[in-house]
Amino acid sequence: MRKKNEFEGKVALITGASRGIGRAIAINLAKNGANIVINYNSNLKAAKKTQKLVANEEVKSEIIKADVSKETDIKYLIRQTKKKLGHIDFLVTNAGIALLSKDPLELNYNTWKKTMATNVDGTLLPIKAVLPGMLKRKYGRIVCITSIAGLGMRPNMITYGTSKAAVIALVRNMSAAISPHVRINSVAPGLIETDMIESLDKKTRKNMIDSTPLKRIGKAEDIANTVCYLLSEKSDFTTGQTLVTDRGRHTLP
Repeated sequence: MRKKNEFEGKVALITGASRGIGRAIAINLAKNGANIVINYNSNLKAAKKTQKLVANEEVKSEIIKADVSKETDIKYLIRQTKKKLGHIDFLVTNAGIALLSKDPLELNYNTWKKTMATNVDGTLLPIKAVLPGMLKRKYGRIVCITSIAGLGMRPNMITYGTSKAAVIALVRNMSAAISPHVRINSVAPGLIETDMIESLDKKTRKNMIDSTPLKRIGKAEDIANTVCYLLSEKSDFTTGQTLVTDRGRHTLP
């Protein structure tokens, strides 16, 4: 008799799933049997690559374009998900941007508005859209991807860090309001292997690695594993929390 995968039959919506951490989450959830909605905003080619990788796990998947900062787009995203795959069991809000400036005190207001729209509104709006169904069915799991930039002082990342701190606060405050049947948590990644990190000179890269207890740069799969844990029944006593996944550089009190 075939062993049933943990998430078999569940529907998972992942925002910003075309590449990087979002792609790794999609693949990990698919390996555990979940049907996947791959949300993207601009890179259809990358989204199709994610879908191809998900297809290897023999689950259902859909690609749906939507700007997470726009409520009309989110309503379309949820409506199409329900039409094609059914009600949403898991929501992972991963879409985000980091618009950094050489002058941290420049505080460009357009950059501020765009960052908050994507990182904060783009987290709240999908949650707001899926919550009624989850509460009605008395089941739902939500994980928000934030950042260690939202946990401490980041003078060179004022706008980005503030947006991620807002997400952490949103998760903490919302958890009590939607319990006990719906759980919400967040994951705060540290430095993750990306094209930008790969382009660093050897000395800088080595210094980054040496500064961490685990002596390596994180991989997208590390974050995906943490997300899958928070969506699973293994974490059924956990809600409103932020799990720091950054090789041990930061710890919460």
